[in-house]
Amino acid sequence: MAEGDQDRLFAEAIDRFGGALARLARGYEADTELRRDLEQELQVALWQSFATFDGRCSLSTWVWRVAHNRATSHMLANKRHAQRGWSSIEDVEIADADADATPFARADSEHAMALILGIIDRLDPPDRQILLLYLEGVAAAEIGAVTGVSPDGVATKIHRFKSMLTRRFAGSGDAR
Repeated sequence: MAEGDQDRLFAEAIDRFGGALARLARGYEADTELRRDLEQELQVALWQSFATFDGRCSLSTWVWRVAHNRATSHMLANKRHAQRGWSSIEDVEIADADADATPFARADSEHAMALILGIIDRLDPPDRQILLLYLEGVAAAEIGAVTGVSPDGVATKIHRFKSMLTRRFAGSGDAR
């Protein structure tokens, strides 16, 4: 691919996905300094990847695949797995730290997002990839193409995540 085409694709990708890549970095890295490093690594990996981009998949699928592969490599290089105590989505239980909170307080969006990100921080990299892409609005089929998990497997993971959140936010009340 010509360098001009590579530059054009990179600029388009950053324009369309720059904010999502920053959120993805937050999902993978809690430390502020390491997160900035990861954001730069994502951009460099993406720019370099366009030298081999042949258009057999959509730009979106390519960007997510490169970003998630690089983010996973970043995490493994920093050997956070043993220190963080990651879990599979099937094994995560949410402690109800706000058992005495009012329903209004439980519904506060900042609190809810902090809870969701806290759960995602504890997940194995494959589950983390699926949920971060889901939160970005990526379709199950495309998540499957990025992660190598079947669309049915993706849907199952997302359903389990939603069920877990429903139990958490519903508390002891009806989960409808």
